[in-house]
Amino acid sequence: MKIYSIRHGQTTGDIEGRFGGTYDDNLSDKGVKQANELAEKLKNFGIEIIYSSPYFRARETAEILAKKLNISVRIVNDLRERDVCGQLSGKLKSDYPKEVELLKDCHYTFQGGEEYLPFKKRVLKSINDIGKAKYQTVAFVFHGGPIKCFFREVFGKEIEPGDCEVLEIEYQNNRYKLTC
Repeated sequence: MKIYSIRHGQTTGDIEGRFGGTYDDNLSDKGVKQANELAEKLKNFGIEIIYSSPYFRARETAEILAKKLNISVRIVNDLRERDVCGQLSGKLKSDYPKEVELLKDCHYTFQGGEEYLPFKKRVLKSINDIGKAKYQTVAFVFHGGPIKCFFREVFGKEIEPGDCEVLEIEYQNNRYKLTC
């Protein structure tokens, strides 16, 4: 199976510098444009279905892609972003500079947030489960946190996916291979 891992487009929270997590913001105008441009690029990639996080920013991106590619979107709750911020979710990062520094450690969690181990387990399980589906080519539209977790845990790589960035992965015989 070929998997296209896609981070959602730019959001209003990105522009405003807000903590993400469960803060469920929409795409900005630029994010909508990014998703439409990406849909044009993906037209001939043979994607059969898009799996999306339930959060607005990912769903909006997935729906734009799906409409242009004439395919469906399946919402997968376990592809959602990690609630690492707890009560800070949606608040301005500029008001909490110490907390921004603490989040550079991927295992750090603010009180009331989701710990790394259960987050890792749910993300990897959902991706592995989808890998067993009967499709040849799929796309995931989700968030930086799950994408970084997947690459850290499966490939041993630290990445910082950009808005609407696409990473190509092969899944075969229960193994993942980064192809592009």
